[in-house]
Amino acid sequence: MNSPDLTPTVASGGWQQRVSHAFSRAADDYERLAAAQQDMGETLWARLPRGAMQILDLGCGPGSWSQRLADDYAPDARVIGLDIAPGMLEVAQRERGDKVHWVCADAGALPLPDASLELVFSNLALQWCPDLDAVMAELYRTLRPGGRALINTLGPETLCEVGFAWKRPGRHAALLDFRSPEHYRKAACLAGFRRVAVEVSRPRFHYPDMTAVMASIKGIGAQASRPRGHLTRADLVHASQRFEALREPEGLPVTYHLLTLELER
Repeated sequence: MNSPDLTPTVASGGWQQRVSHAFSRAADDYERLAAAQQDMGETLWARLPRGAMQILDLGCGPGSWSQRLADDYAPDARVIGLDIAPGMLEVAQRERGDKVHWVCADAGALPLPDASLELVFSNLALQWCPDLDAVMAELYRTLRPGGRALINTLGPETLCEVGFAWKRPGRHAALLDFRSPEHYRKAACLAGFRRVAVEVSRPRFHYPDMTAVMASIKGIGAQASRPRGHLTRADLVHASQRFEALREPEGLPVTYHLLTLELER
C-alpha cells in the first residue's frame, strides 16, 4: 500500500499529468465524497455578484458549480467549465449536458481571449497549480476591466491532523506544500489586480474513523502518487493511534486552512 502523497514536484509538466490522472480516476465518486469541498464552496457562492454574462468556473471538476452558475445567471450568461482532468469533464458532460461549455486546459494557459470574462469562480483548485504567477497573470489577462475573481484555495495549516498522524522520524508526512496567504496576495498584486482581498478561516470537519478521513482526501483525487516506499501494517497502526489521540466528541477532526480571495481587475 502506498502512503498518501500530496507532494508536488518541481517539474510542473509531470506534476500536472499526475494531478490530471488522479482527479480523472476520482471523477465518478467525487461528488459523493466531497462534502467538505462542497461546504467550503457555499461560502464562496455567497459572495457572487448579482449580474455577470461571461463566467469561468476554473477547476470545475464534475461540474456541479458550473451548472449552478449557469442556472443562477440564466438565461443570457455563458458559463465555461474548465478543468485539467479529462475524466472530470467526461462526468460533467454526461451529468450536466451542454448547458455549460466544457474545456480541458491548464489554468496557467487559458485558451480564452483577452478581456473576455466578467467573473471567475474557482473553488479549491489553485493549490494544485505549480506556477501561481502564471495563473494570476492569466486571470488578469482574461478578465475585463472591473471583472472579478472569487477564489477558494488552501493555506499551509490545511490537514494538520492528517500530517500529525502520518509524520514519523525520517518520514515525510506527504502533504501538499500549501502556500501562505501572503504568497497569494503578492502574486495577485504582481499580476496587476487593483483590488486584492484575502480572508482566512479554518473550517473543521469530523469523520468516524481514519478510513473515512483518508477516503475524503484520496477519494476526491487529492493525491498524485509518485514512487515512494510502501507502508507496513505497523505504519498504518501507528498513524491510526496518533490520529485517535486527536478524537473529539464529533469524531476525528480534519481542519482546512481556507483562503478566500476576492480580486478585481
